[in-house]
Amino acid sequence: MDLFAQQRKQAFEQVAPLAVRMRPKSLDEFVGQEHFVGPGRLLRRMLQADRLTSAIFYGPPGTGKTTLAQIIANTTKAAFEPVNAAAVGVKEIRDVIDRARERLAANGQRTVLFVDELHRFNRTQQDVLLPDVENGVVILVGATTQNPFFAVNAPLISRSQIFQFEPLREDHIRLLLRRALEDPLNGFGSLRIEISDDAIEHWARTSDGDARRALTALEIAVLSQQTQTPDGLIRIDREVAEQSIQRKAIEYDRTGDAHYDAASAFIKAMRGSDPDATVYWMARMLEAGEDPRFVARRIAICAAEDVGNADPLALVLANAAVQLTEFVGLPECQLPLAQAAIYIACAPKSNASAVAIWNAARDVRENRTLPVPRHLRDTHYRGAARLGHGEGYKYAHDYAEGVVEQDYLGVDKIYYEPTGRGQEKEFGALLERLRAGRSGSAPRPRPDGQETT
Repeated sequence: MDLFAQQRKQAFEQVAPLAVRMRPKSLDEFVGQEHFVGPGRLLRRMLQADRLTSAIFYGPPGTGKTTLAQIIANTTKAAFEPVNAAAVGVKEIRDVIDRARERLAANGQRTVLFVDELHRFNRTQQDVLLPDVENGVVILVGATTQNPFFAVNAPLISRSQIFQFEPLREDHIRLLLRRALEDPLNGFGSLRIEISDDAIEHWARTSDGDARRALTALEIAVLSQQTQTPDGLIRIDREVAEQSIQRKAIEYDRTGDAHYDAASAFIKAMRGSDPDATVYWMARMLEAGEDPRFVARRIAICAAEDVGNADPLALVLANAAVQLTEFVGLPECQLPLAQAAIYIACAPKSNASAVAIWNAARDVRENRTLPVPRHLRDTHYRGAARLGHGEGYKYAHDYAEGVVEQDYLGVDKIYYEPTGRGQEKEFGALLERLRAGRSGSAPRPRPDGQETT
C-alpha cells in the first residue's frame, strides 16, 4: 500500500463508526460463532491451513459475516476482491474474474471474491460466477441475511460450504462493549467514562445479538454525554442507555425465512400444548408487522388438524377469531386471536379427522374409484326407479336411536379412528358399536393394511 493510500485509510478509520473501528483483525479477536471458528473447528482449520474453499456466510445482521470476511483477507495468501452485490453488474464481475485468471496464470496466486449481500445477485450474475467457482479460478465468499437455499442458485450452493451465523449471546455483547470502552486507539479508552453495569446489561439484552447495534448505542451514549459533563467525566447509567438504543427492529421478512420459521414455531407450540410459547410467537409475528389474517388462518387450520373432534369447540372459536380479525383489525384483533390460540394450545389433541381425509384422498388418487352403491344413488328424477336406484335403502330415522345397519361405502374400509381423548372418546365408543353391528366380528382392513375388529 502506497503512502497516499495508507493516509486515506487512516483518515477513513478516524471518522468511521465505532462498530467499524472495533472490528477484530484476527481470528483470536473474533467473538461468537464458536461452532465453526472455535479451536479445532472447520473454518478455523481451513484458514490456518490456507485451504479455504468457496463459502456462504448466512445469518442475521451484526453477527460477524463481513468482519470474518475481512479477517480472511488479512490472513489468506490469496488476493482479496470485495464487492457489494447491490452495486455491481455482470461487467464488474467479469473484470474481477479476468484479474483472477491473470494472477493464477502469472504466479499461481488464487483470488478470494467476497460478495456482500449475495442474495441481491440475480440469476444471471450468479450464473456468470458459476464456471469460475467450479474451476477454482475464484474462491467465492458470499455474505447474506437471506436463506441461501431460497436466494442462491442450487449449483452455486452445491459448490460452497454454508456457514450459518447465530445471533451473539449476551456475554459476547458484554465482552465487545467492554473491549470498546477499554481500547484507547479505536474505542473510548482515552476518555474518562463511568458506566453502570445496568447500562451494559440493558444493551446486551436489547441488542438482540447484533454487535453493531450494541456498539452504535454505546457510541451515541458517549457522544451525547460528552458535552454534558464540565468535569470531563462521562456518566452513563440505565436511563442514558435506554435513550441511546432505538426500539429494536424485529428480524422478519414476510416472504422470507423468518416468516416461515416463526409461523412454524407458532403452529408447533399450539400443537404441543404450550400456551406461553404460542402467545410469544404470535406476538413476535404481529409486532413485526405480520398480516393478522395470516395468523388467524394458521389458528383455524391448527384447530381443524390438531384438535379436531377431540374438542369441536376449538374450530368454532377459531372461526370466530377469523371473523373478528376481519371485522375489527389491529390492534384489537390480537385479543380474540390470543384467546383462540391459547384455547387450542390447551385443548385435547387429535389429528384423527385429518388422517381420515388424507387417507381417503390418497385412496381416491391411487386406487380404483368406487362406484356409489345402488341403494344410495339419487332417486329424485324420473326413471331412477327403473334403474334400481334407491332400492333397498333404509331410512335411518325409521329405526331405534336413528341408526340402522347398512353398507354406505361398498367396501369394508376404516378411515376415521377416534382417539381416546376429549369428545372423541365418546365417538370411539359409538363407532365401535356401530361397526361391530355392520360387520359382526369379522376383521376389517385399515388404510395402513392392518386389521381391526
